Amino acid sequence: MEEMENIPRLCAEMQLLEYPEEYIIKPSDGGSYQPLSISRSDGSLNLISEVPITSAMEMTVIYGVVGAIKLLAGTYVFVITSRKQVGMHQGFPVFQIMSLKFLSCNKALELSTAEEKRDEAYFVSLLKIVETSSGLYFSYQTDLTLNAQRAHNFEGLRRIPPLWKQADPRFLWNRSLIEELIEAKLEPFILPVIQGTRMWRRGADLEGHVANFIETEQLLEVDGFITSYLQVRGSIPVLWEQIVDLTYKPKLNIINTDETPKVVERHFRDLVQRYGPVLAVDLADRQGNEGPLSLAYADAVQSLKQIRYVSFDFHRICGLAHFERLQLLYEQVAEDLKRQGYFLRNPAGEIIEEQKGIVRVNCIDCLDRTNVTQSFLAQMTFDSQLQQIGMFSTSECMLQHPDFHREFKILWANHGDEVSIQYSGTHALKGDFVRYGRQTVSGLIKDGFSAIARYYLNNFHDGIRQDAIDLVAGHYTVSRGNPSPFHLNGFESLAYLPVASVLIVGGLTVTTLSLRQVVWAGVTAGVMAIIKANGRLFCSRPRLCKLY
Repeated sequence: MEEMENIPRLCAEMQLLEYPEEYIIKPSDGGSYQPLSISRSDGSLNLISEVPITSAMEMTVIYGVVGAIKLLAGTYVFVITSRKQVGMHQGFPVFQIMSLKFLSCNKALELSTAEEKRDEAYFVSLLKIVETSSGLYFSYQTDLTLNAQRAHNFEGLRRIPPLWKQADPRFLWNRSLIEELIEAKLEPFILPVIQGTRMWRRGADLEGHVANFIETEQLLEVDGFITSYLQVRGSIPVLWEQIVDLTYKPKLNIINTDETPKVVERHFRDLVQRYGPVLAVDLADRQGNEGPLSLAYADAVQSLKQIRYVSFDFHRICGLAHFERLQLLYEQVAEDLKRQGYFLRNPAGEIIEEQKGIVRVNCIDCLDRTNVTQSFLAQMTFDSQLQQIGMFSTSECMLQHPDFHREFKILWANHGDEVSIQYSGTHALKGDFVRYGRQTVSGLIKDGFSAIARYYLNNFHDGIRQDAIDLVAGHYTVSRGNPSPFHLNGFESLAYLPVASVLIVGGLTVTTLSLRQVVWAGVTAGVMAIIKANGRLFCSRPRLCKLY
């Protein structure tokens, strides 16, 4: 770990001092760092030599600067007001952000037009959603975006770059937010944060980047050995959409089919360059609503080199409870997994094995079926890893150690829940099998409630949350020269409220209670017909960015 000590040190604890004209962030964890001044007028960032003598109006302890964003009337700076240590990685603490706060530097708002003030208020409401984001993690001393195999490449460098320069931009949640800090050369305050988000996105864009993309690393550090196994998940990499419309399972629509082969080729070319040969496991249904999408994927990928496509119709083969039938999938891919291998470094720092390929798993939303399948494949690989480092004999496996196996399953079940909560707002479905190896009655009930919650959030909340993500991720640029993105008309003005459900329930209630039941039944039927015909307009829709 000697080389890791060369990483430029970040401020880990600071005092936030509030003055009438500025915020001052004063490092309080040692070192010779200069305080940071943030103008409350325009958000300009500058290092200062000393803190003003006058007393601050308020003082708060903070644990990091997440970044800054410019809106119509000024700049807003995010800071970490609460953290929780959740683990260790490479010998260094890993923290979860428990609470965020943004500092408003927008005195120019007084000079804004009425429409600009309305738009700014809506943008600020999106920042408040960001304040409540879950699943944000960081470390002051090690890069959480790099897997062990890639991180090993930095360890031999005489001068290791700052964490934000090491970071894989695909997984850097605040990549856009830290641009202001980078431009101002505020190295001690530039803190990389990771998270994954899904919300409204499905499929691929024209560049081959897919929604729901996650790299999962199963990492074991024991007796000086470090061994790692990578899998990725991501939405089916063709051009398709699934727009919420109040139905439980909205229709999947394949679009722009002429571009599909190019998009699929771009996606897999990037994966091969990063990871090596790809085993693409498609868990989508071969029939029904998902069938045409799965077939389009299979057709587009069949001519690509270094790609092996395997279709495994999870619902048809495993049903609701027979997840042990994943063994049938393993038998199809066992040789591929053996060839790809895993990363292994011995206590002397020597590379014994490198992973030479990747398994890419997908279902439709890349949550429940994907979680179950990835945990199963990871368990098979874990047995090989433990055998090679001498913890297991060549005839031993995890199933022979119930306590160890239980902890392994809990770890993967928690991982599935974490991903699902970030993406859908609920725990993962089918989590019982990962956690206990079987479906339970309580698990079925829990899955039912989670499915209802997902429906509600997806139809009536996710559009606004997608706007919040697009704003802080830099996908939408705020400019005074742009027309307002929030002009609504007709049913769209109702889209951010669960109006449809209110109308239906209200109509049915009145139908039951009114003496003029026939009239009210007709009114209710008419309302329901309108809602069915215009379902998309009653749902929460993103306003800032187009899907394609």
